[in-house]
Amino acid sequence: MSDAAARRPFMSTLLEKVRSRLPGTASAEGQGALPVRDFVNVASAQPSKVMGFDQPLVWVTLALLVMGLVMVYSATISLSDSPRFANYSPSFFFTRHIFSLLMATSVAAVVTQVPMRTWERYAPWLFVASLLLLVLVLIPHVGKVVYGARRWLPLGVMNFQPSELAKLAITLYASDYMVRKMDVKEHFFRAVAPMAVAVGVVGLLLLAEPDMGAFMVIATIAMSILFLGGVNGRMFFLITAVLLGAFTLMVTLSPWRRERIFAYLDPWSEKNALGKAYQLTHSLIAFGRGEIFGEGLGSSLEKLHYLPEAHTDFLLAVIGEELGFIGVSAVILAFFWLVVRLFNIGRQAIALDRVFSGLVAQGVAVWMGGQAFINMGVNLGVLPTKGLTLPLMSFGGSGILLNCIALAICLRVDIENRQLMRGGRA
Repeated sequence: MSDAAARRPFMSTLLEKVRSRLPGTASAEGQGALPVRDFVNVASAQPSKVMGFDQPLVWVTLALLVMGLVMVYSATISLSDSPRFANYSPSFFFTRHIFSLLMATSVAAVVTQVPMRTWERYAPWLFVASLLLLVLVLIPHVGKVVYGARRWLPLGVMNFQPSELAKLAITLYASDYMVRKMDVKEHFFRAVAPMAVAVGVVGLLLLAEPDMGAFMVIATIAMSILFLGGVNGRMFFLITAVLLGAFTLMVTLSPWRRERIFAYLDPWSEKNALGKAYQLTHSLIAFGRGEIFGEGLGSSLEKLHYLPEAHTDFLLAVIGEELGFIGVSAVILAFFWLVVRLFNIGRQAIALDRVFSGLVAQGVAVWMGGQAFINMGVNLGVLPTKGLTLPLMSFGGSGILLNCIALAICLRVDIENRQLMRGGRA
């Protein structure tokens, strides 16, 4: 008997055991099964060619990073003509962005070697560290103020934004919290109250900066992980209503937030077009000029000092103007694929009894998808203006760094999934 023939019964049995542990798996009567990626060819009992890691996930991530680099260069090449950036060379932002990408990808390569049990062990401490940094950034002469917001810690080589670390920290902490609270998840107050306090503390620190956009993303991540972790559905919708009420109250009690909402509702009035809706109107003009195929790479007019922050919050508008509907659709599809892939990785980890890893992967999916959705909605005039960048693409060292670290952790989840599917140890 050949080696392949000898291995076939073992591999078939292994795959059947894994499938039998999935919720919703087909029974003997032939009910619908939950799809699982097969890493072993059962017919030949030979390992799949892609055994080590999820190559499509890596390539899509790199494609978004490279496209972001090109578009950041296109959006910033003319900034040196502005009096505000007169001391900068035309390639200043491009060079800084290359440095950020090299640092982020190097750190991400190291992160893929860190076992998930290590992240689970240190998740609470990472959350505490993020809280300390959020407090530190509010101290006068320590945190850097830009446009009236105190959000950055100057570190010499880069300005670090603690809110980006808080997004990763809340993802890990909430996942670890749900694993520890599995026995009380049906009791709403016992399961949710401590997590609500943690999110509330983060929210107060972020609103003091102020950074309501980051708080919205962090609250969404925490709520999603609670829901995916199995918290009672009716109670989940109750806390959703409470959060929506809190956001409504914050907008109502804040005059400048109120003005921004009114400007969003009527951006083309003379007062709003020259005031709070200035960015939005020029973003919409950029999309209108791009039409289907765009004006061509480097041919944007709105980036020529008409559209503020074109390389950060409104990078998608430059993409729309230069690459048109086709370019914007490619970006949207890439993020959609990325989110679905991360959810599949998380679902498979949970099926393999690795609940923490699964919730982390799905939390990162909510983070990437939610922040991309808000940024795209702001650029397209669907949502009120928020200071959120487009993940993996917009200029910003700490954002790129933490995005790549989060995706590297998800890649590690997939690597350990594949090791378990081969019958090894994670």
